[in-house]
Amino acid sequence: MSLIPNFRRNSVFDLDLWDPFRDFQFPSSSLSTFPEFPRENSAFINTRIDWKETPEAHVFKADLPGLKKEEVKVEIEDDRVLQISGERKIEKEDKNDKWHRVERSSGKFSRRFRLPENAKLDEIKAAMENGVLSVTVPKAEVKRPDVKAIEISG
Repeated sequence: MSLIPNFRRNSVFDLDLWDPFRDFQFPSSSLSTFPEFPRENSAFINTRIDWKETPEAHVFKADLPGLKKEEVKVEIEDDRVLQISGERKIEKEDKNDKWHRVERSSGKFSRRFRLPENAKLDEIKAAMENGVLSVTVPKAEVKRPDVKAIEISG
């Protein structure tokens, strides 16, 4: 196994990409290779969440397909920390079933975000629609300091 990729190609359309981890066996890559590992994937544990700031609010969006709103918690902790957590249960297995591939993830997830000083913590709203959780944190208006022009003499 070479650690340096081969960049010579027979054709410009040859898309055989070099994968440095191709020859390594990972527990999550195949259940048949490692039957002693549980059917819990870490992909769901690392739930990705978008955070955008608009002039009026901070908006968080998380793709949580297959979860109901009762399976997700949105909490505010001390010191302006927003926590989004939940759990996708492992599907019940029947002894007669033969699994060919398990790619959907399961398990617990928890993400935490420190909110800025201008967040209105008492006006946070959360909604779940079509597997997408949206959390809106309104912003307080930033009071601009009064500016007084000083005449320069001399």
